[in-house]
Parts: sequence; structure tokens; C-alpha cells
Amino acid sequence: MNRPLVFQARTAADRAAIQAAAEALRRGALAVIPTDTVYGLAGDPRAPGVLDRLFEAKGRDRNKPIPFLVAGLDAVAACGAELNGIEQRLARRFWPGPLTLVLNVGSWTEGFRVPNHEVALALLREVGGSLRATSANLSGEPPALTADDARRALGAAVDAILDGGPVQGGAPSTVVKVEQGTIRILRSGAISEAELRIS
Repeated sequence: MNRPLVFQARTAADRAAIQAAAEALRRGALAVIPTDTVYGLAGDPRAPGVLDRLFEAKGRDRNKPIPFLVAGLDAVAACGAELNGIEQRLARRFWPGPLTLVLNVGSWTEGFRVPNHEVALALLREVGGSLRATSANLSGEPPALTADDARRALGAAVDAILDGGPVQGGAPSTVVKVEQGTIRILRSGAISEAELRIS
């Protein structure tokens, strides 16, 4: 059975652990990482075959895209996404935080989120600004709130674990798409509909 590399990083000051996890990701590893909501399963989209491995590890329907975690708006732009006025307003209010915005990238759409977690942000900056990431659990199962929960859920599919301690959020991000000037909620989560409406 695969035994993942485990790195401890409670804060962004734990540079050696974050750099080691980043190096593993650049080599094509799948890594469990902490975020402000739940633990995530992440991969570097620039490494060959990583997206396929993420779908397989998660048991995720191929029709449900795996979003990006990004370090900030510069990384969103680097992925080719453009934000309209409402999307920019939502990003300014809720990023970093538990909001995933589905944005236009050329002729298709991608989800983007900036996590409000210093270890996750430090890791994202270390790998160049973006990772593909989904919750670190099998599809349909409860989210992982600790690194050990994620390891038990995903087993041999995980190559590396960045253990940031228990996460404080617990609820997944709210996923929204702006269509014809209207905010459409695709998945309910940590940010309520009422909070979005007054943004």
C-alpha cells in the first residue's frame, strides 16, 4: 500500500514543509492539503495526467469539473479567466474565503476559489499560483476535517499530505455563477444566499 509523505505545517512560517509539499506536487503527486473549509485533494494541473488521477482518486463523475484553488486574482487572470463587474464585486468581498466563482475561460467555464488559509496560500504561491483541488473524500462521503480523515478516506491514492491541523470551517464553499446579471447558486455552502444578495 502506498505510504504518503507527510509534512507538518501549522503556519506559513513552516517553509520547509510547504516547499517539500510543493515540490511533490510539481512532480505530479496528489496531495492532501488544508483549507479554510475542509481538507482538499490537490494536484498541479501542469503535471501530466494529474487531472485524470484526481477524478479517479475521488471517484468523481467526469461531468463535474474539478475547480482551481488560486493564490489571488493574478492567478485567476493567468488561467485565462475574466471577471465582469458583479464577479469582481463578489471576489473583493468574499476572497479569500469560502466562495467558488464559476468564470468564463475562453469558450468554457472553470471554478476558482482563493482559500482563507495561510498554509494553503503559501503553498499556492510556491507552486506558481494555482492547483486543481476538490474535497479530500470519496464522492458522496462526508468531508475530511483532519489530515488523518483524508488519508483514511482516500487511502493509497494520496502521495503526500500537508498536515495543517484540524480545519475550522467544516462547510464546503458556496459555488456561484453570474448569468445575465443574476447570481445563481450552483451549490449551497458556507456563504448564505442572503449574504450574496447584499454583496
